[in-house]
Amino acid sequence: IGCLIVKFSLLITAAPQNSEAAATALRFAQASLQSGHSIYRIFFFRDGVHNTNTYSVFPQDEVNIPAAWQQFCREQQLDAVTCISAAIKRGIIDHTESQRWQRSGANAASDMAIGDLGLLTEAIIHSDRLVTFG
Repeated sequence: IGCLIVKFSLLITAAPQNSEAAATALRFAQASLQSGHSIYRIFFFRDGVHNTNTYSVFPQDEVNIPAAWQQFCREQQLDAVTCISAAIKRGIIDHTESQRWQRSGANAASDMAIGDLGLLTEAIIHSDRLVTFG
């Protein structure tokens, strides 16, 4: 009997500072790939966009979940998207939005795209399962 290979998309809605949901999602993503499954897209929404903030600093005795997410997505070459409206409201902007809003810098992870809810809808359509954390 063969194992069913599942194509997941993940929806992360929790900030790494407020709950274990973002860390749990990261462990789920790592375990899924190690088990032979695939990840179509990771979508950071609501407070979950804080996982894409490159300016996040954590105490040395804590895991820096945003940095871990960013490294994981980069190393695995995953399609990771930050919701643009949720990010802007929470002060997370890329270089394009930095220029548009006349800010001096960008803090959105450069390896992660900034997009709208249409990309979440597309992920739902193209995935076998959407798993939500938060």
